[in-house]
Amino acid sequence: MSDTSPSAGAPVPPIDAAAQSSAPSEQGDANAAGVIDLLGAIGYNLLSGFTRIVADSELAPTLGVRSQMVTLARAELANYDRVVARLEELGTRPEEAMDPFVAAVDAFHARTRPSTFLEGIVKVYVGDGIANDFYREVSAFVDPATRELVEGVETGEEFAAFVVRTVREATKADPRVGGPLALYGRRLVGEALSQGQAVAVERDALAALLVDNPASDLLEIGRMFGRLTEAHTRRMGALGLAH
Repeated sequence: MSDTSPSAGAPVPPIDAAAQSSAPSEQGDANAAGVIDLLGAIGYNLLSGFTRIVADSELAPTLGVRSQMVTLARAELANYDRVVARLEELGTRPEEAMDPFVAAVDAFHARTRPSTFLEGIVKVYVGDGIANDFYREVSAFVDPATRELVEGVETGEEFAAFVVRTVREATKADPRVGGPLALYGRRLVGEALSQGQAVAVERDALAALLVDNPASDLLEIGRMFGRLTEAHTRRMGALGLAH
C-alpha cells in the first residue's frame, strides 16, 4: 500500500553546530520520547487493524477472499510483534507507549465503520495507506533502526492488488457501487488527516520530531500533508474511484 504511496522523506541534512550545542541532552530526551510516541501510535494502529480485519473477513463473499483477509491479518500481527519488540529494546512497556493513542484510533474506526465488504477492504487499502505514509514521513527524523522498521510496516502489494482488482470488478459489474465508495474514500482521508493532525498537536514529543528539527518547519509540515493527500488521490485512481 504495485505501491502507490510516496517514498519516505528525503535524508535529513546535518544539524548545525549551534543547534547541537543547545541543550543536547534535552534534545536527545525529546527525540527518544518522539520515537516512543511514533512506535506507540504504529503499534496500536496495527493491533486495532488486526482485530478489524479479522472481523471484516466475516463479510467476505467467498472462502478464498476470507483466506486472503486472514493472511493480511496475520501480517498485521507480525508487524505488531516487531514494533513491540523494538519498544522493549528501547526499555519501554509497549502498553504504556500505545495507550495515549487508543482513544484517537478507536474514534477514527468508529467514525469510519464500513457497512459493506467493499467498504471494508477500501478502508484497509486507503486508511492504512494514509497512516503508513504519515509514519514514513515522520521516520525521516528518527534513528536508522526505527526508520527501517517503520518503512517495513505496510500492507503488502499482493493485498493492494487484490483490493484494486476486486473494487474494479465490482464497479464494472454494477456502476452504481462506485459513487458511494468514492464518497466513503473521501470520508476516510478527511478523518485520517484530521486524526493525524490532532495527535501531532496533542503529543508534543511526536510533533517535535517535525517542528523542532532544523530540516523541517511549519511550511514543510503543510507540504507533507499535501503529499499525503496526493498519495490518497493516486490510490483512489488505482481503484477507479477518483471522481
